Parts: sequence; structure tokens; C-alpha cells
Amino acid sequence: MNILELELLTDSITETELFYTKVIGLKTISKTNSSVSFAAGSTKLTFRSSENLKPVYHFAFDIPNNKLLEAFAWIEKKTEIMEVVPPEKIADFYNWNAKSFYFYDNNGNILEFIARFSLDNTSEKPFDGLSILSVSEIGFVTKNVSKLSDEMFNKYGLSVFSKQPKLEKFIVLGTDTGLFILVEENRDWYPTHQKAKSFWTKVVFDNNGKTREIEISG
Repeated sequence: MNILELELLTDSITETELFYTKVIGLKTISKTNSSVSFAAGSTKLTFRSSENLKPVYHFAFDIPNNKLLEAFAWIEKKTEIMEVVPPEKIADFYNWNAKSFYFYDNNGNILEFIARFSLDNTSEKPFDGLSILSVSEIGFVTKNVSKLSDEMFNKYGLSVFSKQPKLEKFIVLGTDTGLFILVEENRDWYPTHQKAKSFWTKVVFDNNGKTREIEISG
């Protein structure tokens, strides 16, 4: 599964463009008074204008799996990286064969750079924003995780991620290249104490050669 397009909300288009171009180094594809779009590797990432909603999401960017420490040093010069298990700032998802680190954007979104060692995606180029491969994860918040998982399986053929067993309040759907993280409302977004809430989200994704679209009303 691959996330082709991700659309989210922001209360500040201007500040969001500044953060994603200056801190993360993404290229702006288009901008209007009500939206801004970036090229995040193979994913088109769009923020649409909202007013006093304070929307907060969790999503992840895939990076080349030999560039984790280089990416860490690159981001650390620009913004604070969160502790996962203090004082450690790199999370080791050994079941997923992946490591990652987390930081906030200007909106309070919990962003993640993740290196997946099961994928063949090494790079010899110095790390910068153009090194980002894709948006590979987006969190969906619901009152009933199991029900939403079943609905996504029945409608889109999305199966549970083979490296993550199903839990009552946490289910991951997809593959190494693209994941939907289903969490129960008010669960803490790892590694923070930010309570998960549902906000409008639109995702265009490819699964088994079919392009599909999901829109969550929030």
C-alpha cells in the first residue's frame, strides 16, 4: 500500500508553509489563500485552511534506511526532537524492523521520520528534504478501532499489518510502504501525552494496483 496524497487541516497556512519548507525542506507545489501543497517524495501533502480548530494529527515520513542518524542531526539543528524513553530520542521498533524519531510541527502535529530496514531504499546523497521518500503513515482516530478496521478491510481490502498484532485500542493496516494507524479516541499519541482526536482527513492511496480514496469527516 502506498499513500499517494494526504490532505489535512491547519489554522495557519502561512506558518505551515514556512515550517515545511524551512525546517523539513519540502518543495511547495501550489499555494492559495486556503491551501498549500508540498511534494513529500512520492506523496502530495496538502494542508487546507481551518479556523480555531487546533487540529492535531500524527503522520510519518519514510526516509532512506541508511540515513537515520544523518536525518536526526539535520532536523535537530532546526527544531527539538522528542524523547521517547528518556533520555533516548530514537525509537526502536524491533518487531517492525524499523527505527524512528519524532518532533512537532508548527501546528502541534506529531511528525515522525522512520527508517524501515526491510525496504531496499538506501541513498548515497547527503540528507535533506528531497531525501524524504513518502508519507508512509497516517493516524485515524475512532471510538471503535475494531469496527473501523473491519470496515476498511471490507471496503478497501486493507489487511492488518503483518508485523503488528491487533490490539483492542490500536490496529495497524497496510504494508511496510504504507500504513494506516487506527487508535482509540483519547489514547496518547506516542511518544507524547497528546490525546488523539479525530479531525478531517483525506487520503488517496494505492492498494494492490487500485487507487482508492478515504475521507474522514472528523
